Amino acid sequence: MAGVRQFDEAAMLEEALALFWRQGAAATSMLDLAAATGVQRGSLYNAYGDKEAIFLRAFDLYAARFLDGAGASLEGGDAGLVLRRFFDTVIANMTSGTPARGCLTTKTAGDGSLASERIKEKLGGFLDRLAAIVEAALSRPAIRAGLALEPAQAAMVVVTFTRGLAVMERVHGDRTALARAADGLIRALVR
Repeated sequence: MAGVRQFDEAAMLEEALALFWRQGAAATSMLDLAAATGVQRGSLYNAYGDKEAIFLRAFDLYAARFLDGAGASLEGGDAGLVLRRFFDTVIANMTSGTPARGCLTTKTAGDGSLASERIKEKLGGFLDRLAAIVEAALSRPAIRAGLALEPAQAAMVVVTFTRGLAVMERVHGDRTALARAADGLIRALVR
């Protein structure tokens, strides 16, 4: 049974999230986490058990923030404007930081971490929740009327497209090109 934590867990998870986002889950060691967080490895092992458990907690923090931002960006009644704000939010999330952070979900999916069923389930659950948020927004009558596809299909296209944006951001790093690509998809989705 783990003892009382002798560190600020919220601060530790913030530092762990920043490190995982910068280096990727697979490339981050417990030694890296101890150095970045200022918490000794033994304390991290005692509190969480392993690196994967720390990643899962840090990813929960990332997911909650991302989904809150995505949901807020999808408010409104005009399909084109709602989708534009959504993609602006997604692109800003990927391109913020120096250097740009990219997408933690896509970075993790591509770094070998999916060998872990717990990580695979966590990422899948995140993408499913994102699709549900997008679908709910696109199902509002005023928005649905402006779509070329049914909301469920449009939501899946939108979420799948965000994965492509994440790869293009890593390869090209051009925020303007990402916005142009999103504009093209919006024109295809909105009547």
